[in-house]
Amino acid sequence: MTTTTTTDQQQLEPHRRALTGFCYRMLGSSFEADDGVQETMVRAWRHADGFEGRAALKTWLYRIATNVCLDHLQHRKRRARPMELSPVGSSRAVLTVPSPEHTWITPIADDVLVADDDPAAALLTRESVRLAFVAALQHLPAKQRAVLILRDVLSFSAAEVAELLETTVASANSALQRARATLAERPTADTDVRNPLDAAQQKLLDAYLEAFERYDIDALSKLLHEDAVLSMPPWPLWLRGPDEIGAWQLGTGIGCRGSKLIPTTASGSPAFAQYRRAEDGNGYVAWAVIILEIVDGRIAGVNNFLDVDRLFPQLGLPLRRPA
Repeated sequence: MTTTTTTDQQQLEPHRRALTGFCYRMLGSSFEADDGVQETMVRAWRHADGFEGRAALKTWLYRIATNVCLDHLQHRKRRARPMELSPVGSSRAVLTVPSPEHTWITPIADDVLVADDDPAAALLTRESVRLAFVAALQHLPAKQRAVLILRDVLSFSAAEVAELLETTVASANSALQRARATLAERPTADTDVRNPLDAAQQKLLDAYLEAFERYDIDALSKLLHEDAVLSMPPWPLWLRGPDEIGAWQLGTGIGCRGSKLIPTTASGSPAFAQYRRAEDGNGYVAWAVIILEIVDGRIAGVNNFLDVDRLFPQLGLPLRRPA
């Protein structure tokens, strides 16, 4: 194994944030993205002495990251959202067995990806990690997915992508055209992203927080689009419409009454960390990361992610809060 110098590591580290975004879009999982970037760095450190042409360091790193992701995707089904995998459910449905983690698109903390010193770049990053967009990417063959992300999100040239993938410019351009055509057939919801929130969005979120903590289901329902969707991975059940969502919250979901919400952001969208009352009466425990999709000033999607043992630390949040 080649041991790199501190200088080598200093040259690689500035690329970690962007590589994490690339791996996340490729793999659909923040946890797998972390592993993919770490594997990319390890491979780069091991082979640093053999790297020539430091001016092309970025291309070299993305070639490694692409190969890491392609290797990972070779024998794996695509990740998806509940709405893609099963028909709409009923508020009277009984929760059965949760699906394995590798089934779902998982969110990622904005802070891992976004540097706010460049507002235009921050907006593009947030738009390209929205849950709907990342889910749509998973429908592309792995190499087409890589080409589209490299060209349309990261602004690599056709020549750079061809070099990176060790193919021809014509082949890379053809893959990009096919990827764009496939993506155009999949709605990705033109959701409003946080960059930052405007006054109207902030008012909507304040109203959501207040109504949720009061557990005023009528008030919550008025904030939703008529075809709003509620999902809650790892449970495959999903619901559509304020009436069904409200009935669920007053039925099976009644345990959320009395929860506290902490505003945060994830996957380019406004979000809340939900803490439910602890059963022992001693404060509150982490329950869900709620990511809201806002369209035209109302809530179109309420995405509850319940893998709190990993998601809350990623968001820099404790698993327990005092009363």
